[in-house]
Amino acid sequence: MTVDGVRLVVAGAGLRGIGYARRAAASGRARVVAVAEPDPGRRAQFAAEFGIPAERAFTDWHDLAAAGRIGDAVVVATQDQMHADPTVAFAELGYHILLEKPMATTEEDALRIAAAVDKAGVIFGVCHVMRYTPYSTALKRLLDEGAIGRLVSVQHLEPIGWWHYAHSFVRGNWSNSSTSAPLLLTKSCHDIDWLLYLFGTAPTRVSSFGGLRHFRPDQRPEGATDTCLTCPVEPTCPYSAPRLYLSCLGDPDREFWPLSAVTSDHTAQGVEAALRTGPYGRCVYTSANDVVDHQVVTMSFADGATCAFTLTAFTPMEGRHTRLFGTHGYIDGDNTLLHVTDFRTGERRTIDTGEAPSGTGGDGHHGGDLAITDAFIAAVAEGDPSLLPSDAASSLLSHRVVWAAERARTTGTIVDLPA
Repeated sequence: MTVDGVRLVVAGAGLRGIGYARRAAASGRARVVAVAEPDPGRRAQFAAEFGIPAERAFTDWHDLAAAGRIGDAVVVATQDQMHADPTVAFAELGYHILLEKPMATTEEDALRIAAAVDKAGVIFGVCHVMRYTPYSTALKRLLDEGAIGRLVSVQHLEPIGWWHYAHSFVRGNWSNSSTSAPLLLTKSCHDIDWLLYLFGTAPTRVSSFGGLRHFRPDQRPEGATDTCLTCPVEPTCPYSAPRLYLSCLGDPDREFWPLSAVTSDHTAQGVEAALRTGPYGRCVYTSANDVVDHQVVTMSFADGATCAFTLTAFTPMEGRHTRLFGTHGYIDGDNTLLHVTDFRTGERRTIDTGEAPSGTGGDGHHGGDLAITDAFIAAVAEGDPSLLPSDAASSLLSHRVVWAAERARTTGTIVDLPA
């Protein structure tokens, strides 16, 4: 490393890329020295914020890679289907890599990435940010200490939130599996990875059910039109785009996300213009989305333990809810509080893991965005990959469980996983 700290380059200056870059720079241990971003407005804004000269602001990740190893580490935050090629190229150049999840949208590409980083011997982490929160640290410690005995079963709920689902998975970039990937991969590989982290192993059998129940043309209210701004039903629709995006104005956190995904003009006129001409003003019942709006995944482990995971659009947007059933106790958690019951004493105690600061978008995954950035920069600065609690192999393993669950859902079968 240089005396000025880790030299960081960023491929993809969207909300995730800029969030990680800001945290890295704020840590005092890194400086952002280059960016690749196809959108000229985002590229210029990013370069201005971090003082990047014009010759280091590239329009494409290929151009950034062609410049050689001009940094020590790279954040790869391109669109999901564009993860494999840049990650492999940067690994071959010797960059240490922080890769936004999912690792890849196909098993073939994930294997390419794992092989490339292993051959290059670089530090590598996928942004499984849920592993890095204070809440997860406290929960994992309880399990490892045997606070509830042997883990027998887990119920885990990811409440996506009605408006968040409409924003990202009906109107947004992750709405169609052919241009992105299935919802279980794009949204919930976080959760599958986290559950495997808690169990300390992978399941041996997986089943899954779910589908697109509500956000489709046959559920469209009578009288609805194709865009919110012209729709007579809009005032009473739960998925009103004007209500959501105009209410973001004046709130810096909500202007950063979700509004910045819609427009950079944070005025009423700017928002209305974007809704009139862009995808975020479309009716949620006539968009080109095809990803599920609810899904259940069940997993069975070699020791007989089981896990049931539910993701759904039809909730408030709030922290995950998890119930963990052990031979000696029970834990009920909500991403902040852990309520622990000890069967041996009858004692019930509550552990408050604290309010997390804001991160790269929304609530920053309860501090996980900040913590993973800090851990990655520290790992690179100190040359110690053990500072990251996951690697290419563990990420590949959890992604394989996701793909097995999707096979189970689409084929109506139970999928056996090799040891």
